[in-house]
Amino acid sequence: MVRRVAVIGAGVGGLASIKCCLDEGLEPTCFERSEDIGGLWRYADSMDGGRVSVYRSVITNTSKEMSCFSDFPCPEDFPSFLPHGLLLEYFRMYAQHFDLLRHIHFKTTALSVRKCPDFATSGQWEVVTETGSVQESHIFDAVMVCTGHYQEPYLPLASFPGINTCFKGQYLHSREYKDVEAFRGKRVLVVGIGNTGGDLSVELSRVAAKVFLSARSSTWVFSRVSDHGFPFDMVSTTRFNHFLDWLLPSALTKRIRFRKFNSWFNHANYGLASTKSSNFKVIINEELPFCLLSGTIVLKPNVKEFTKSSAVFEDGTTEENIDVVLFATGYIFSFPFLEESVRSLFDDNRSLYKRIFPPQLEKPTLAIIGLVQLTGSVMVGAEMQARWVTAIFAGWNKLPPASRMMADVLKKKPPVKRNPSERENLKISFISYTDEIASCAGVKPSVLRLLLTDPRLALAVFFGPCTPYQYRLVGRGKWSGARNAILTQWQRTLKPLRTRVVDDSSNGSNSWRWMCLLALPVALTAGFLLSKYPRLGWSPRAGPQL
Repeated sequence: MVRRVAVIGAGVGGLASIKCCLDEGLEPTCFERSEDIGGLWRYADSMDGGRVSVYRSVITNTSKEMSCFSDFPCPEDFPSFLPHGLLLEYFRMYAQHFDLLRHIHFKTTALSVRKCPDFATSGQWEVVTETGSVQESHIFDAVMVCTGHYQEPYLPLASFPGINTCFKGQYLHSREYKDVEAFRGKRVLVVGIGNTGGDLSVELSRVAAKVFLSARSSTWVFSRVSDHGFPFDMVSTTRFNHFLDWLLPSALTKRIRFRKFNSWFNHANYGLASTKSSNFKVIINEELPFCLLSGTIVLKPNVKEFTKSSAVFEDGTTEENIDVVLFATGYIFSFPFLEESVRSLFDDNRSLYKRIFPPQLEKPTLAIIGLVQLTGSVMVGAEMQARWVTAIFAGWNKLPPASRMMADVLKKKPPVKRNPSERENLKISFISYTDEIASCAGVKPSVLRLLLTDPRLALAVFFGPCTPYQYRLVGRGKWSGARNAILTQWQRTLKPLRTRVVDDSSNGSNSWRWMCLLALPVALTAGFLLSKYPRLGWSPRAGPQL
């Protein structure tokens, strides 16, 4: 019987795990090596103790309504996209509201996590920690690892001949970047065009003499601001859109998506992406297109080699007098405190059952929280994982046999192992994954049942943004405020913009409701018919359950 749970790390995953343990009557003890909560999102000017933190100017890519804890909405006066300081303030409010801080041991490092000698029967772990210079051993019934996936920088110097033998300039990983001052007036080459590479290129272009951005793969760029000015993720991440993605052929949905991206600007003209690309990534950046248009950033192909002061690219071109090379090449998953026999069970998160459990363990008392790449907020995914894990620890849910878990892992694992800079291609659908874990935990809402009992809520759940409150409508952990949170989510989104009110008598909300009322039965009928008649090309296991 699990009772005492060790939580490693007090970032967003750790805070959610502590709270979920308390909800299930478990006794969590969290070990945080720094002096405060927040993990990656707590900004620091230096990397004391090797701790990774965000850079000074960072702002969230997902909106507050799509990223908050499922039973604790962000304050309505917070903007939709939060600077790191406001997000950390929200974490503090959450920790204070649920009295989480008293369960956290700060300035305490987890040195090792090892199976107890009787693990096969007890499932217990020995956790050795260090506070100051004092080491202490603890026995726990279960362990939740919440250190995230931004741990060890991935710096593939071997792929760039000459960088550490010929090149006389400076090179560094984006982990070391904090602000622009050290790059003022310099010629900078940024290697990697993920979200970080795009953000840093734009920021550096304001002070650097020139910025070159090297991209290996095709990249589609979109804005946080959608049509009509709403947060993009609130408009696009809906159950209705998810249903259409499943219903329509993948080639058609890809064509629709590419056309949507190109409606902002033609990516081929900018050298970013082609509609014929099979291998591509998607990043969020409002300013990159203008920087390319204005010439403050110059897009380049992959680097072939470095000389004394130059970068030679695969297309044969050369850029001279490069002062600094900034590698935005991602991170490597690392769990140095786990014993080798446990670490060897999973080489990455795709070797874990549901991206959480090592399936070969004799007892399911080790969970990796937050080690998943989603098309939406990882914070929401981490909380859902924690809810399911603690329900398993408490005995309310059970895992299938090891053979079934291994079969599920092998079925979903990609045949080709990619390097960390290509993890963007392996992102999982936000709704697919959270629904999958919610179903395991017994907290996934049924649109059909809602349509019969609460039509207004059913419309908001199916056609509106798939906000985390939806997973508090039913099952264990049901929250009485979930319905109201869903029905008022657009008010909280618009509230911080109401600093200057203008008269706008046009209101299309009534017509929108009528369209939803007509479309929902059509969508539900289509799902029913396709499940009833598999000859139409539908497999019940492949589609969303309404």
